[in-house]
Amino acid sequence: MIVPVILSGGSGTRLWPLSRELYPKQLLPLVGENTMLQATLQRLAGIEGLAEPIVVCNDAHRFLVAEQLREIGIKPAAILLEPVGRNTAPAVALAAATALQEREQGADPVLLVLPADHVIRDPATFRGAVAAGAKLAEEGKLVTFGVVPDRPETGYGYIRAAAGEGAAPVQQFVEKPDAALAAEYVNSGEYFWNSGMFMFRAGRYIEELRTHRPEIVTHCVAAIAGAKADLDFMRVDQHAFEECPSDSIDYAVMENTAHAWVVPLDAGWSDVGSWSSLHDACEA
Repeated sequence: MIVPVILSGGSGTRLWPLSRELYPKQLLPLVGENTMLQATLQRLAGIEGLAEPIVVCNDAHRFLVAEQLREIGIKPAAILLEPVGRNTAPAVALAAATALQEREQGADPVLLVLPADHVIRDPATFRGAVAAGAKLAEEGKLVTFGVVPDRPETGYGYIRAAAGEGAAPVQQFVEKPDAALAAEYVNSGEYFWNSGMFMFRAGRYIEELRTHRPEIVTHCVAAIAGAKADLDFMRVDQHAFEECPSDSIDYAVMENTAHAWVVPLDAGWSDVGSWSSLHDACEA
């Protein structure tokens, strides 16, 4: 079973004033008729063994998120409300704890972690990459999707993979390079853009997080244990989550684990993180 985890807590300030705190880019129809959140969910149609999604967002956006899901006929397994932002590692820990709590005893579902504000022009190729990632995740690997670069880009982090075609063990995560270094990366054929999309079993993620950042697990498990239902939403325990450290999945887990794999993705991906990338996405 694959449980989509949709991260919809960002504020999209790089596209201000179009995207702003109370109406971030993932809730806007920037590319196409549907919003980016809706498009993220719609491109999952056809993936085998897909379960209802878990959506993580903040309190201010809760009704917008719920209404946009209703408009496209998506009934989520849960809409988790973050009382404060704590980056992606805690957000996914909340979802993992929820997935483990709601599934049958002993089940460890595969999570497909997706930011809600990305553009993917070739959904069929994307779904093929997800199928490849699911097989690796079922084996206990922690999968990231590496975008095949088409230019030296200084705005993204990079992933260096072991030599060979197809999925491979991650050799190195590297920070955003300068222009010269980015050109070297692209020319080498060994590097991918870091997309911020992941697949792993919920329990494996918690296990790795407990090894490398145990305090995140402690606070997130407590936040879910103390969660309260509120209409269509689940409010995690505010005090427990406020005490949680802020960290990304990359820093907390992926750069530390010995089980990181990368699946190449060449599907017209963009994170639409700037006005120029939005223009490119609209022109494509």
